[in-house]
Amino acid sequence: FASPSRLLVTAWPTFETCTRTAQFMKYALREVPVDAGLALDLKAMGERAADRAGIVFLCNPNNPTGTVYGEARVADFVRGVMKASPETIILIDEAYHEYVEDPAYATALPLAMEHPQVLICRTFSKVHGLAGMRIGYVVGRPETLKRLSGWRLGNALNMLGQRAAIAALDDREHVERGRAANRAGRDLLRTFFEGRGFKVAPSHTNFVLADIRRDAGAFQKACRAQGVAVGRPFPPLNSWTRVSVGTEDENRRAVEVFGKVLSAV
Repeated sequence: FASPSRLLVTAWPTFETCTRTAQFMKYALREVPVDAGLALDLKAMGERAADRAGIVFLCNPNNPTGTVYGEARVADFVRGVMKASPETIILIDEAYHEYVEDPAYATALPLAMEHPQVLICRTFSKVHGLAGMRIGYVVGRPETLKRLSGWRLGNALNMLGQRAAIAALDDREHVERGRAANRAGRDLLRTFFEGRGFKVAPSHTNFVLADIRRDAGAFQKACRAQGVAVGRPFPPLNSWTRVSVGTEDENRRAVEVFGKVLSAV
């Protein structure tokens, strides 16, 4: 959908695979900074899309900021892009869909079923717990999916991953347990950082992003030295650290280490 003359419009920072692919292929690229609230700047992204964009990548909830837009805002954005640039494809990443608790949010799947310009991608790596299987899927109209067929890899999926994914779709009990555990862990992490005066971005994912007011890279290295891994820095948010939710024991061990590291700096 993108090319040297057709833009990829994406946010900055956001999930980077699309950006890295565009850079590798030497495709036209426009990265739109997130706004002051760390949310995707939909207005600015829409304006860039009107400039003959080939594809717009919309990560909702966004990684690494954790912010989310509700159903109406996403629908308005999609319609605006389609009106300004009818040939532009809009790829909406819903990797963290199951973790969202904002009542204004809903999946954009109906938009993908109605409009050939819209694609939705999902993964089994998050709430389903199959990250090692490297399996996901895309939803769209047949005519749009056909355009993707030339980019499929012959060995993209293995039989074990396919079987695991099919089983995971029916295991709603596991999903609900995962959502509950994630909610508790996310609350624990947010309470820790906020209790020490650090700002935490609203999160609708399985991680929190906190402004620790110091170099995130140095914090990462100090935590790793004590056996706890946190996310790498995400420029330009160089003082923000992203912490994924783990098991109950892992979360408690993590905040213990965070307390020591932050007190020592």
